[in-house]
Amino acid sequence: MSTQKLQRFYKSRKWFNFVECIRIERTGEDGNVICEHCGKPITKKYDCIGHHITELTDENVDDVTISLNTENIALVHFKCHNEIHKRFGYYGATVQKVYIVYGAPCSGKSSFVSEVAEADDIILDINKLWSAIKADKYNIKPNALKQNVFALRDALLDMIKVRRGRWVNAYVVGGYPLQSERERLAETLNADKLIFIDTPKEICLLRAETDEQKDFINAWFDKYTPPSE
Repeated sequence: MSTQKLQRFYKSRKWFNFVECIRIERTGEDGNVICEHCGKPITKKYDCIGHHITELTDENVDDVTISLNTENIALVHFKCHNEIHKRFGYYGATVQKVYIVYGAPCSGKSSFVSEVAEADDIILDINKLWSAIKADKYNIKPNALKQNVFALRDALLDMIKVRRGRWVNAYVVGGYPLQSERERLAETLNADKLIFIDTPKEICLLRAETDEQKDFINAWFDKYTPPSE
């Protein structure tokens, strides 16, 4: 069962650094880590999750022989981690998780979420909101519809904030280049994790289909501030 005490632990720099050390230690010669659930390579750093084999609870989270024991940690894909918890019911029936997925335009944020999200999850992706209310034949975002798109976004954010509905996981997808903006949103939503899709600028530019997209990519990297250590 996820509690505030466990949330604080999983959001701590201590935990992030611990998992990163394990990831480095278990990286093979090909540069990949093997998922200990499905046996397939974990090719992206942001897709590598540290899973406690012995479930972490309020009672044992302060016991480092359990919470920070490398032998009690399995490295798994994000999607596999959700499957494990869903199968064995670690989270309990009523706990809803919120993830903020951020990165540059054309970095693969929406693709990642499409891969890991399940049928009972809710996805707030501003680009998909645009697609939902504008004519498909126009490859633009009309100023006349901005007020409507942002109103839809704010309504969905409020639903996620107050945990309205019976969804399991919520994925909030956006650029969010500024650390202050990400921290403010994470605090507002009481988010469980921020997931950085750290695709290099050169790859994003290669994926861009228009000069306008390339301008957005360059602007994002100019504004980007990394997480504070």
